[in-house]
Formats: sequence, C-alpha cells, structure tokens
Amino acid sequence: MSVVSLLGVKVLNNPAKFGDAYEFEITFECLEQLQKDLEWKLTYVGSATSSEHDQELDSLLVGPIPIGVNKFIFEADAPDLKRIPVSEIIGVTVILLTCSYDNREFVRVGYYVNNEYDSEELNSKPPPKPIMERVRRNILAEKPRVTRFAIKWDSEDSAPAEFPPEQPEADIVEDDGAAYGAEEAELEAALIKEEAALGPEDADEEMAGADDTAGAPDTAAKVEDDEDSDAGSEDLEAESSGSEDDDIEDEEGEGEGDEDMEMGEDAENKPVAPQEAHNGQSIGEASHGEVMVH
Repeated sequence: MSVVSLLGVKVLNNPAKFGDAYEFEITFECLEQLQKDLEWKLTYVGSATSSEHDQELDSLLVGPIPIGVNKFIFEADAPDLKRIPVSEIIGVTVILLTCSYDNREFVRVGYYVNNEYDSEELNSKPPPKPIMERVRRNILAEKPRVTRFAIKWDSEDSAPAEFPPEQPEADIVEDDGAAYGAEEAELEAALIKEEAALGPEDADEEMAGADDTAGAPDTAAKVEDDEDSDAGSEDLEAESSGSEDDDIEDEEGEGEGDEDMEMGEDAENKPVAPQEAHNGQSIGEASHGEVMVH
C-alpha cells in the first residue's frame, strides 16, 4: 500500500511558447507521517533515439508532509536548446513528472508535447534552422500516462516482497522429469513377471483361447449346423407325438443348454448367449445390481 497517492495534476500554462516555464498544480494525499521529504522532478526527453539528450528541467523537495490532502505549484524552466538535436526540436516529444521518497521513485506521469510553428506556412515548409520565436508547445494534458511503483517507506512492513514467498511443499513433490515414464515401466515389468509365472503351457492355452475368440464366425457356423440337426430331430419327435409340444419345448431348452456347455469347453471366452437371462433381466442388469451393492 502506498503512503502517498497522487490525486491529480493540472497543467496551468498550456499552450505556451517554447521558452516559457512549465507550471503544474499537483494534488496528493499522505496517509502517514513521513520522516523525509518528497522529491519532485520534471524531465524533458530531447531525443527519441537516445537518453543522452534528456534534461532534468527542475527538482523540488516538498516537506514536511502533513497527513491528509496537499496541493502545491511546481514550476520548471524550459529546456536548453543546445542539448537538443536540431532535427528533433520540431515535432512530438515527451516530458516526465516524477516523485520519489528517499531516492525511490513511486509515481511517474508522462505527457506528450507537440512543438510546432504558429503558422501553417512554416509547418508545411519548415526552415532548415528552427525559428524559436515562432515555435509553440502544446502539452496533451488530457492523455497522461501514469505509472506507479511499490517502494519501501519508513517501516519495514511497507517494503514490497523482493522474492516470491517460500513454498516448502513444492520441494516435496517429485519432479515430473524423474517420474516421466515410471508408470509405463512398472506396467511392463508386471507383464513380464506374469508371463514368466504362467509357463509355456499356460501361454499356449491363452493363445488357443485367443484363436477361438478370433474364430468366432466359424464357431457360429458350427452352432447353426448343430441347431439344424436338432431341428430335424425335433420334427421327428413332433410326428411321433404331436400332443407333447410343451415337453418338446422344454427338451429344446435343455438341449441348447447342453450345447452351450460343450462349446464352453472349447472356447472359454465365448460371450454369454441372450437366452441365459432369467426372469426378464439381462446379464448387464444383474452386473449393474452387484456394482450398486458394493
């Protein structure tokens, strides 16, 4: 939190001749009693390409500062023409109004300044050597650029943090680079260990199961053939005793169950047939019920 806050800056003599003094009415607020004075400065930027031509027009110490809102007039002389490149006298430049406490700058206000002749003829065709008596400056007071900085005031508590806060928990967390690929390596090691524990015969059985699964269409064809043969026997039974239709249906159900058991011996991974659902509840529903119990 800043102890001194800039509330406003008013440019008094604007526009003015190039050689006239600068005048600013500055209003600021002080929240605490300060041990030292405030230092205000006005800097004229002589060149946009080099800071060697910057001029400190004036500086002013203000203090002691009473608590509350304060106002004063800051005046500064015009820049020295000898320190400004001739090619950059006419045109747009910048002035900087700054304030510091104990050699620590905490606020900066920048203004664009347009230096031009007082006639359209001279502006359209400027002479090789500037005629300074005809040059006028216009400060764009409506568009200042204000920059604030956090500084240490009189108490240590007001000092801004120079470094980010310590985070001891961050050192405990394992580095992502060290853990990269650890899960994949652990999974691969577990698979190798499982294959070694199974042995060759178990591995052959697993491969056989995989072949049966891959050959599901052939198995389905075999089932259809068996069903066709069963269907023929059913017809024979129906011709011999037509009154026993209900018993035949029961025997068909039992025959299909035996057929599924025989196929299960050959291919353990075959999906469960829909007829194994009981009481109108599918296998998926039964499994879902078990999950809900857990």
